[in-house]
Amino acid sequence: MLLNPSAGEGSAVRVGEAGLDREELWAAAGAVARRISGAGAVAVHGEASLSTVVAVVGGLLAGVPVVPVPADAGTAERRHIVRDSGAALWLGAPQEGIDLPVVPVDPAERAPFTAPEPPPGAAALIMYTSGTTGRPKGAVLSRRAVAADVDALADAWDWTSEDVLVHGLPLFHVHGLVLGVLGALRVGSSLLHTVRPTPAAYAAAARGDHAGPAAPARSGARDKGRGTLFFGVPTVWSRIVRDPDSARAMAGARLLVSGSAALPDPVAEGLRAACGHSPVERYGMTETLITLAARADAPRRTGWVGTALPGVESRLRGEHGEEVAPDGEAVGELQVRGATLFDRYLGLPEATAAAWTDDGWFRTGDAAVIDGDGWHRVVGRMSVDMIKTGGYRVGAGEVESALLGHPSVREAAVVGEADDDLGQRIVAYLVGDGVNPGAVIDHVAAQLSVHKRPREVRVVDTLPRNAMGKIQKNLLGGAAG
Repeated sequence: MLLNPSAGEGSAVRVGEAGLDREELWAAAGAVARRISGAGAVAVHGEASLSTVVAVVGGLLAGVPVVPVPADAGTAERRHIVRDSGAALWLGAPQEGIDLPVVPVDPAERAPFTAPEPPPGAAALIMYTSGTTGRPKGAVLSRRAVAADVDALADAWDWTSEDVLVHGLPLFHVHGLVLGVLGALRVGSSLLHTVRPTPAAYAAAARGDHAGPAAPARSGARDKGRGTLFFGVPTVWSRIVRDPDSARAMAGARLLVSGSAALPDPVAEGLRAACGHSPVERYGMTETLITLAARADAPRRTGWVGTALPGVESRLRGEHGEEVAPDGEAVGELQVRGATLFDRYLGLPEATAAAWTDDGWFRTGDAAVIDGDGWHRVVGRMSVDMIKTGGYRVGAGEVESALLGHPSVREAAVVGEADDDLGQRIVAYLVGDGVNPGAVIDHVAAQLSVHKRPREVRVVDTLPRNAMGKIQKNLLGGAAG
């Protein structure tokens, strides 16, 4: 069973000011399930609201594949996702460009719904990729894959029904929806979604300052519903570090989790100084869910995303399929296989076949290193972040981490740009205060091999990011793809 209504009986779900206990949520989702039962697939407007949670749970109760649609999608992207997925119904408020029948979702409505549990291999979600290398593709994720991923992470993070999960991440991505909603519902922990992941909201949740219908009534240290498990991306943690009061409030949390990009050393050190601990990191993709994670009881290694989860295997391969040694230094393409992976790209058999090696491993397209203890460090995308300069192969992520260690640098993006002499030259785009290009170049040369230093520094006001906080390097001028 993917979602267990009896898990964490009485635990609550709260999104902003609106909340339901477990029994109310299942009854509200039952009303949705009754309306959509038998549909081929349903599209859900993935805004940060209780209605979104009810809609997704309703789809899963009915055994109907759910297609989360980004709340910030433009009309063309929204239309593509809905048409490509074959969704028959739209759940949520009407949106421009959607010509499907609309099913309203009212969290106050209640109705019983009973149906056989779908088989484990049935599709649970059709989640669309970010589209950075073409039109977004629909990754079909089975109920088995979602259950396997949540169970493996619950083991890694000691995540139980006694936890209160807090996050403000989008409800249309793996981190915010699969982990942050379905994970809480499967494990049975209470869920508090802050709508936006602001330092003040996270601090309030850590202190338990959110009395209301979603505050769990339990005995012991968690009586007041104080957050114990917090999900965020590096941008969130960076903002919290710059707000000392909020950073200190995180001291009461049991575990902080960071993902979607490498956590900069200064952010990890700032959290450790302010609240006594820093986040564990994890890695995943739309197609794979989370495959690598640092365990809650493991030493913190900033920038390293831990080991393969139970049921998952990983390896490195070179440009021509050759083995790459797991020595902590050699860079290769990260390939994975296991229980959490997607079944296929919807309607794209050729793209599906191209995504897998002949011996059954998924090509992530990410460049990484693996050390002798099985820990992974992701240094970027093979297509964008593997820079070939002067005969060397340099991972952009490693250079970015070194740049972020300089006190004047707040944000960094490193790309390779065409160069007649070097093939590609390393160019750093930096956001900061009083950045001296020569000083930061020298800083990198002192931290890493000299050939990994940026040849050029460009100071900018902001870096382009997507909804998950990932830097969109394709929007930086001159980046070689």
